[in-house]
Amino acid sequence: MKKITIYSTTTCPYCMMLKSWLDDKGISYTDHLVDRNPIAAQQMVNLSGQMGVPFSTVENEDGSIEKILGFDRNRFELALAN
Repeated sequence: MKKITIYSTTTCPYCMMLKSWLDDKGISYTDHLVDRNPIAAQQMVNLSGQMGVPFSTVENEDGSIEKILGFDRNRFELALAN
């Protein structure tokens, strides 16, 4: 089972589209609202090196992590399929 973490804001339309897309596919995820949680915002910057949202990580069973900036359906589909 892959563990998906999303760093988003309450007003970002791409964040909403990503979460809606995952919800439609029945894929669970953890959502951190970086505009309400400064600790999560700092974690996101540490992982991604930037402040753009949505920023997501897909953690595989072997511990490897795929980092995805933006709502990139193709990258998500590849990350979830592997």
